Amino acid sequence: MPRTLTTRPTAAAPLALAVLACALAGAAQAAPASPAEPTALRCGKLFDARSGKLLGPHTVTVRDGKIAEVRAGLNDVAGARAVDLSQHTCTPGWTDLHVHLGGQSSAQSYSEGFRLDPVDFAFRAVGYANKTLQAGFTSVRDLGGEVTPHLRDAINQGLVAGPRIWAAGKSIATTGGHADPTNGMNDALSHLIGPPGPTEGVINSIDDARQAVRQRYKEGSDVIKITATGGVLSYAKSGDAPQFTVEEVKAIVDTARDYGYRVAAHAHGEEGMKRAVLGGVTSIEHGTYMSPEVMSLMKQRGTWYVPTIYAGRFVADKAKIDGYFPDVVRPKAARIGAMIQQTAANAYKNGVKIAFGTDMGVGPHGDNAREFVYMVEAGIPAAVALQAATIRAAEVLGVDDQGVIETGKRADIVAVKGDPVADINAVLDVAFVMKDGAVYKQAL
Repeated sequence: MPRTLTTRPTAAAPLALAVLACALAGAAQAAPASPAEPTALRCGKLFDARSGKLLGPHTVTVRDGKIAEVRAGLNDVAGARAVDLSQHTCTPGWTDLHVHLGGQSSAQSYSEGFRLDPVDFAFRAVGYANKTLQAGFTSVRDLGGEVTPHLRDAINQGLVAGPRIWAAGKSIATTGGHADPTNGMNDALSHLIGPPGPTEGVINSIDDARQAVRQRYKEGSDVIKITATGGVLSYAKSGDAPQFTVEEVKAIVDTARDYGYRVAAHAHGEEGMKRAVLGGVTSIEHGTYMSPEVMSLMKQRGTWYVPTIYAGRFVADKAKIDGYFPDVVRPKAARIGAMIQQTAANAYKNGVKIAFGTDMGVGPHGDNAREFVYMVEAGIPAAVALQAATIRAAEVLGVDDQGVIETGKRADIVAVKGDPVADINAVLDVAFVMKDGAVYKQAL
């Protein structure tokens, strides 16, 4: 949903992150090493993501970044460092499948792309990543932004703190589409820069589509993101018109499969959603005008839905403020944003597979958990919402080593006080965060 505006060559992004890494390598102290001795988490309750049930007291033993044992009861583990979570519920680390760590919406967003350098966005992204991790999100799928693949690498190298990232890099669009980086530029600037092509993630043919995916592979992406319809925050009139043919989507999906990539499709309009689903995408993001026909098609094809209710509510609220959005954006934000929560409710009732995503970057990073609250308001049971951010999110990513608290899985564990299944608001106050066996937050 965030508008992407690139006024400088994307090659500047690696330079920005190189500067960033040098600046932070000595000072970040970002990634605490996993303790040499095992850690025993003594959990008052344990959320079993596989069954969706809340279990009683359990002790989770962590060793070398993995879950070594899960045993009923509050037990002492010989040689292990004990962490008392007896007044808390332990859940698998949460995954947000739709974020944009390279930016954050504000009334200045539309001018900052012309004024700031890539390194400015890179430094901001470090703070956004840490806030996301502190909020309990140990993994994210970043769906669009040239900074984030490099941020991912910095996190993996232990230079900065943040969630595990699946990065799309530059989203793929059509000319004038939601992720066309030249939208909103005047004629002089547009002619100076020249029309964007597959290298910049803009396609207009099947061959372009294949080239754009291959370019994302060359740049180190982990997932492919397309903008199958218009968007809310892009500097363009339509928020829902279809922007790819079925053949173009299929070319993207088929080429992505060659590299082991899955494809996420931003889509608000019905026709664009149908084309994306028929083309074989893994997930539909936002899905505002999702009709019964689209829902039926998604169920037939096994397509996931990532609602991003938070973003819809955020932009609908900001549309009420004079000057927050440009005039071309404001009516889209007011109309489309207000609909997404009801769409999520309808999709759940109709049996569409739902996974968790916020589109954070539209709203302030670190507020991701409020999506749980909005999902429950939409009629989605709290346990199902928690599954959406754990085991279901892992299914969307195509991984089987996270999303559950089980022996041999990654030691990604979040603890909140109270019972989030009985009162989902508990997720808004995260007391403990462990990622790969390292503790990043312990406010007990």
